[in-house]
Amino acid sequence: MRTITIAARKGGVGKTTLATHLSFVAAGPGRPVLLFDTDPQRSLKWWWDLRAAETPAMVECEARELSKIIPVAKQEGVAFTIVDTPPHAERSIAEAMRIADLVIVPTRPGPFDLASVAATLDLAGRVGKQPVAVINHAPPRTGANEPTIVSEARETLKRMGATVADAVISQRVALSHSIIGGRTVHEYDPTGKAASEMEALWAEMQHRMAV
Repeated sequence: MRTITIAARKGGVGKTTLATHLSFVAAGPGRPVLLFDTDPQRSLKWWWDLRAAETPAMVECEARELSKIIPVAKQEGVAFTIVDTPPHAERSIAEAMRIADLVIVPTRPGPFDLASVAATLDLAGRVGKQPVAVINHAPPRTGANEPTIVSEARETLKRMGATVADAVISQRVALSHSIIGGRTVHEYDPTGKAASEMEALWAEMQHRMAV
């Protein structure tokens, strides 16, 4: 079993959106996925309550409870656990990072969002983790090269010492439509670009976890 924690000290960068979609692409025959909502705002639970599908399973809890629940999930055959975290509760974020095999730090490519990444990287370092930064809510690529703001964001993150994912998640209408309906883009538009980007991100995260 692998545990993925999605964390950022800034709100509104897409933690819950990544959690919902990665939970779908990670799942498969013999690969059950369990979501954890540790954010008091319970956005992940809101999405899960809208779903018609019975998967993925989800648990509401506080981050301090993860160390007790996750071993039980492993015993029950869960393949991947994905933890959604609150934006400002440092202790909760640190506890969620400690139990993770992979920490994903999403960020928008804007300057204020990038500036806040440093605090998340520092916290990860203090608990012995090397997170992967994912550029999220980016302008869609329109040609062979990625948008300038994405390239600049990538270089800024690297100068901060971050490991940056090659995969980028663009800001697409399909993401909003799917979330509002309690679905993922693979259920809303399985052949669309948003679905392809999520698949590319998951393939890269699998490689980083060596699974």
